[in-house]
Amino acid sequence: MSKAAQRDKITQGQGFIAALDQSGGSTPKALRLYGIEESAYASEAEMFDRIHAMRARIAQAPAFTGDKVLGAILFEMTMDRSIAGQPSAQFLWEERGVVPFLKVDKGLAETADGVKLMKPMPDLDALLERANAAGIFGTKMRSVIDAANATGIEANVAQQFEIGRQILEAGLVPIIEPEVTISIADKAEAEDLLLARLTAHLDTLPEGHEVMLKLTLPETANHYESLVDHPRVLRVVALSGGYSRDEANARLAQNRGVIASFSRALTEGLSAQQSDAKFNATIAATIDAIHAASVAG
Repeated sequence: MSKAAQRDKITQGQGFIAALDQSGGSTPKALRLYGIEESAYASEAEMFDRIHAMRARIAQAPAFTGDKVLGAILFEMTMDRSIAGQPSAQFLWEERGVVPFLKVDKGLAETADGVKLMKPMPDLDALLERANAAGIFGTKMRSVIDAANATGIEANVAQQFEIGRQILEAGLVPIIEPEVTISIADKAEAEDLLLARLTAHLDTLPEGHEVMLKLTLPETANHYESLVDHPRVLRVVALSGGYSRDEANARLAQNRGVIASFSRALTEGLSAQQSDAKFNATIAATIDAIHAASVAG
């Protein structure tokens, strides 16, 4: 798998990144929205079998190709499993032309100074080694901002870049994701603080080190435009963050150079009970809509 070809796809492709990385805590909700109740599985292992089947069905849909889907973020168990008889990352890249990423964080710590930092990742080096062996291009890690607290936001961004450097040293491209909660009253102020801290930390990266940013859709259109143009930023992607797909797409289209990296908004409307024809038509329409919003800016 050529890292150079994958980098070209991410930087030059016209499309978006699919987030197929629901983890243990968010899996029951994702399955419920997909029409599978918790009573339908008896163990965590069975739950992960069900969510993998959903992801594999999405990845094998005729519309899920590199023409409009540039990349896909995988959960660790998805990386370790197969799709259509091939290792998942290999299937995505070689059969679909979709660049594989891996979610590496282990969830969120308790709130402090208005933010939730990431829990420790003591096994990260070993996971990155496995990711490289599997043909993964980059990683994703999420922390959360719940208030316009300067101390907390600096701690949040500093942690993201500290771990980001570890990922870069392993030869992978980190997607840095300090998510601003969409429901907070001081969201715009938090976004001002976040922009300043992201810029400061990006400016310290040495030449040749490139990261991606995954950010909440901002209150002011093009708020993160300077980050889109920053020489250390490979691509800026947006999370849907609880907005409906229509609102997320509308907000996304107003932001030049920002593309989608949606999870829940991607799977909205899909159901385990749908026929393959209905399922494939639904995901195709979704991909068309998210793609249109991603290239509109």
